[in-house]
Amino acid sequence: MLRVANIQTFYGASQALFGITFSVERGEVVALIGRNGVGKTTTFRSIMGLNPPKHGEIYWHDTRIDGYPPHRIARLGIGLVPEDRRIFSGLTVWENLDIAERTFADPAMNRWDVERIYEFFPKLHSLRDRLGGYLSGGEQQMLTIARTLMGNPSLLLLDEPSEGLAPIVVEQIKDYVPKLKAEGMTILISEQSIDFSLDVCDRFYILEKGVIRCEGSTACRAEAETLCRERLLI
Repeated sequence: MLRVANIQTFYGASQALFGITFSVERGEVVALIGRNGVGKTTTFRSIMGLNPPKHGEIYWHDTRIDGYPPHRIARLGIGLVPEDRRIFSGLTVWENLDIAERTFADPAMNRWDVERIYEFFPKLHSLRDRLGGYLSGGEQQMLTIARTLMGNPSLLLLDEPSEGLAPIVVEQIKDYVPKLKAEGMTILISEQSIDFSLDVCDRFYILEKGVIRCEGSTACRAEAETLCRERLLI
């Protein structure tokens, strides 16, 4: 579904990614695991065309998309849930959702609308008239995910979904990942938390200093956790 091949991305003269290669198959949950500053967010920004790679290739199905502008990539079916959330603080929850709605001519592709979001995230229904700026961090994260779903993407990029949240809220957010997978969503996650990642993903890649050092599967959780902790020294 998504294939990233040897991308190298820069911020000005400073190189952030040094030949990142990985793939995501339809229906999978794949995690990019690593500490802050290793290139996880940059990888997402490269995929979305926000910081296009100078070298390497990115394929969506059989179409090469590196070099496409962000809006065109989003229209292909890739939705980004940004680390800093970026909700509209002066709009209500409903308005945040309504402004992001995107529908397709094929009704089968329109899986998410406001009513479906309220069913999936009941808390947002009770908060529908509250301004975004008055939501808690966990509520804002929930709204950010919901707003991205309103674009009816096929692939969801979840950038640091547990960042800055209380442990009880992290557990709530984590519960949504397998539920979204059950809805048919393909998900790519970037995370510092080994536990969060391995609890929800099928496969993972470990990033260090802009390079993928190794990859693994969660088929055997104990082996996966040992590998992650040894590589990340956590």
